[in-house]
Amino acid sequence: QLVESGGGSVQAGGSLRLSCAASEITGTDYSMGWFRQAPGNEREGVAAIDRMGRRTSAADSVKGRFTISKDNAKNTLYLQMSDLKREDTATYHCAIQRAGVCPSLEAAVFTAWGQGTQVNVSS
Repeated sequence: QLVESGGGSVQAGGSLRLSCAASEITGTDYSMGWFRQAPGNEREGVAAIDRMGRRTSAADSVKGRFTISKDNAKNTLYLQMSDLKREDTATYHCAIQRAGVCPSLEAAVFTAWGQGTQVNVSS
């Protein structure tokens, strides 16, 4: 089970840190990722990290602004978001990658989606 937290409302240029607490799994067993979906839009891969937290991937739209990390001892995944823009407004979900070794941004290879946390960025 995955539970996201840390969302909220922030002005453009601000920062937020999202957390994803995992239960009933061992963090080192899985790559994990963050996805987002805004109303009327398809789900978008934001960032992913391999099971040991050594390799990451990120969407071009967030490179240089968002950083994904994980604390395997705490079974928690993080997404540090900086320089937020209005277009970052969405519901953010974390998920477990069920296939592949390298961290992926393809939603089809992820499972066990959390309920999501809302991020609203105003100008």
